[in-house]
Amino acid sequence: MARKYFGTDGIRGVTNGANMTAAMAMKVGMAAGAHFRRGDHRHRVVIGKDTRLSGYMLENAMVAGFTSVGMDVVLLGPMPTPAVAMLTQSMRADMGVMISASHNPYGDNGIKLFGPDGYKLSDEDERAIEALIDGAENGEIPLAAPPEIGRARRVEDAQGRYIHFAKSTFPEDLTLDGFKIVVDCANGAGYQVAPSALWELGAEVITLGVTPNGKNINDGVGSTAPGLLCETVVASGAHLGIALDGDADRLIVVDEQGHVVDGDQLMATIATGYARAGRLRNDGLVATVMSNLGLERHLAAQGIGMIRTAVGDRHVLEAMRAQGYNVGGEQSGHIILSDYATTGDGLVAALQVLAELAWAKAPASELLHRFEPLPQLLKNVRFKGGKPLEADAVQAVIAEAEAELIGKGRLVIRPSGTEPVIRVMAEGDDAAQVTRLVDRICDAVRVAAE
Repeated sequence: MARKYFGTDGIRGVTNGANMTAAMAMKVGMAAGAHFRRGDHRHRVVIGKDTRLSGYMLENAMVAGFTSVGMDVVLLGPMPTPAVAMLTQSMRADMGVMISASHNPYGDNGIKLFGPDGYKLSDEDERAIEALIDGAENGEIPLAAPPEIGRARRVEDAQGRYIHFAKSTFPEDLTLDGFKIVVDCANGAGYQVAPSALWELGAEVITLGVTPNGKNINDGVGSTAPGLLCETVVASGAHLGIALDGDADRLIVVDEQGHVVDGDQLMATIATGYARAGRLRNDGLVATVMSNLGLERHLAAQGIGMIRTAVGDRHVLEAMRAQGYNVGGEQSGHIILSDYATTGDGLVAALQVLAELAWAKAPASELLHRFEPLPQLLKNVRFKGGKPLEADAVQAVIAEAEAELIGKGRLVIRPSGTEPVIRVMAEGDDAAQVTRLVDRICDAVRVAAE
């Protein structure tokens, strides 16, 4: 059953648009609060946010919604998404909320919900909350009696708690003394905690994207715009550059020569280190269908397995939990390390990469580029309606391309989950062949869509 409000990662949209208004946020608070009121104890929700201007509006609206159904609210202020997940669990809250649209521009915002275990909600929970949101329109959510209305308070030591947690993931026998690190916080949720944690571990820290004004989150900075970070690393003679996204659950690294290191290379680095230490569960990791075939071949050569999921860190985490893996992630930089966190954590992932650098005593340019990526090409074909992928002519072209790539590459063809677009990706040993096959499939889809 299609969900009405929730997408692949919570509820997201343009602020003061259809699903991202103060009224909607209040209804989400009422609905989620009612859903998680289980038992007769005093219920609690923790709320964090990134640095978007609209965060104030949505935060206040959600406080009104939660307190109206009898839940106490703990406000964390600007905090990374993984910090909210961690604090939900450590503070024994009944649920957690992160107000953020991640790497989107400041005009967008979103609401991510966590259960008491710190994990994102199941489909069943989201469907139940959606039904209650619609019920809120008709007064179907019971409000708390006056003596039971919730209270709201702000926690002043939330940042310190998360910094302490993040530092605890770095090996005690290693140090960042002597490291010069440029950290780009995207003018987002990690702008205070990430530089502080790195400095307290001994590094010399140069900061970018740490002056949020409500409108500059992800604006020319952060993991989706690493150009300034690349320039600064080279100009300052730094050993490494670290880029987070708006809610700090994504990581991109830049080596000392100014070259970007993506999530595939970082997963290979972390998994190799874990395997060496005997910590890699199931002798493998979880990645998505978009991770480069070069990663899979590199891991196989070391006896490390890899399973693939659909695109989205949610699918990665589901596979990790179901099959017992402790390393997983996406090429885009969402890296999940389940020994420490219930969601992607850019800072914790960065500390694991830094631990490998400190152990190896090698430059980032030598250590982090673990394999040569195969040529990979992704193109999008927009269509107006129908199901062009089901056309016989399209299926025939895809079958021919798959046969041509056997043993030399692979195809990933899928409809977008958010817009009328077919995504066509191919990768293989021969770049010209990859381009030819992608173009041929795209042409077939366009004809079928006419």
